[in-house]
Amino acid sequence: MMKIKAFNQLNKSTRSNIITIGIIILVYVICQIMIAAGLMTNLMKGLLVPFCYYSILAVSLNLTVGILGELSLGHAGFMCVGAFSGAFFSKVMVNVIENSVIRYILAILIGAVVAALFGCLIGVVVLRLRGDYLAIVTLAFGEIVKNIINVLYIGKDDSGLHFSTKDAISLNLDENGEVIVNGAKGIVGTPNDTTLTIAVILLILTYIIISNLIHSRSGRAIMAIRDNRIAAESVGIDITKFKILAFATSAAMAGIAGVLYSHNISSLTASPKNFGYNMSIMILVFVVLGGIGNIRGSIIAAIILTLLPEYLRFMQDYRMLIYAVVLIVMMIFNWNPTCVAWRNNHSLKKYLESRKKAKEA
Repeated sequence: MMKIKAFNQLNKSTRSNIITIGIIILVYVICQIMIAAGLMTNLMKGLLVPFCYYSILAVSLNLTVGILGELSLGHAGFMCVGAFSGAFFSKVMVNVIENSVIRYILAILIGAVVAALFGCLIGVVVLRLRGDYLAIVTLAFGEIVKNIINVLYIGKDDSGLHFSTKDAISLNLDENGEVIVNGAKGIVGTPNDTTLTIAVILLILTYIIISNLIHSRSGRAIMAIRDNRIAAESVGIDITKFKILAFATSAAMAGIAGVLYSHNISSLTASPKNFGYNMSIMILVFVVLGGIGNIRGSIIAAIILTLLPEYLRFMQDYRMLIYAVVLIVMMIFNWNPTCVAWRNNHSLKKYLESRKKAKEA
């Protein structure tokens, strides 16, 4: 009883964070038990890590779209930057740093830092842009990054690193040389260091970082910029500082998701399917359907919309039609005024009833 009272005395955001993290840990434990007991299909096992990095992408984009209020269509570009920088480091250092845990942690940090630097760059460039103009510029950034990597050749030999934008032969490597980034073929042979445990830990850390930022003074300043830029500037809020902070943090989290992705597959390519326009739109769909500004909703939407197409494959030609219908239904449920009012009344009623029972106890 004392624990329930202590929990009820916490502020609303803290209770919400504890519940969300508890649900993530509970689902993780259930999945591990099912894997150990042989009750989980190979399809589901293969989707567990994607659930995590798609959720990280959705949560990080929600910071830009939901909290800052800016439409960004280049999130796949930040993921691409993090994926290739982390994979490049791991491939180069695989024989230098033998401890895979240390090497993987460094790869995650490098992916996050490089993506954050690009986020700062984009934040500065698009500082005075809003709405459709910002969306177009961020979309162009994602496409530029993908196309640059597709024509980039990097090799390593005894004399160091070699770069070229023509072909692998132009690298002029010696007999002991190795091509690491092979243009459109990407990077092959990245160590498969990503595990479900690491992915879940990074998802929880991402959730904690974004949630704490939202409920901090900086988060309130970012939301003030979203609500009224002129009013925020008039009371002394540094627009430049907080916009760059939001872009950089969002990009860094996307970079971490990229490192998870690149170390979960054997061959990394900057193809349109992996890091193109459709990927950015899919991440944006996670955010919109989960609720703009709703971090927990982003995670739920990412999991449902990642799982749904795979389990509808038996429908063949009707698979994407049903997927589209589900998207429309979820959109109505999230944004229709009647549905919103019903959800709010339902959740409020349950909350009041729980408080009444706790007091009686």
